[in-house]
Amino acid sequence: MDNAFIYIAGGIMVGIGASFSGLGGGFLLVPFLLFLGYSAQKSVGTSFLAIMVISVSALVAHNKLDNVDYRIGLLLGLGGIIGAQVGARLLEHVSTANFKKIFAAILFALAAYIFTKKG
Repeated sequence: MDNAFIYIAGGIMVGIGASFSGLGGGFLLVPFLLFLGYSAQKSVGTSFLAIMVISVSALVAHNKLDNVDYRIGLLLGLGGIIGAQVGARLLEHVSTANFKKIFAAILFALAAYIFTKKG
């Protein structure tokens, strides 16, 4: 499916969700791409490119509001570099059908945690 409007509209919604929640947008982009028929591997890889672009824009906006701790962000990013390399290689061994189940379970667990957490 190659309708630029669908991708741009999806990007707008993901940009709003990512900038609002800080979840990076993958929680929205990956299901969106899976819905459009992409494999798990292509969905995740493509979402990272989009997230990079969205994240830079969100960083600029949050920086203007003085909502960025650069030290902690860079430390988390350094650890994330290692984790991203491991995760990408692990994903190569997971079918799209199993990925959908794992991804849904992670989203459900996060939602349950956030919903039940006090404060």
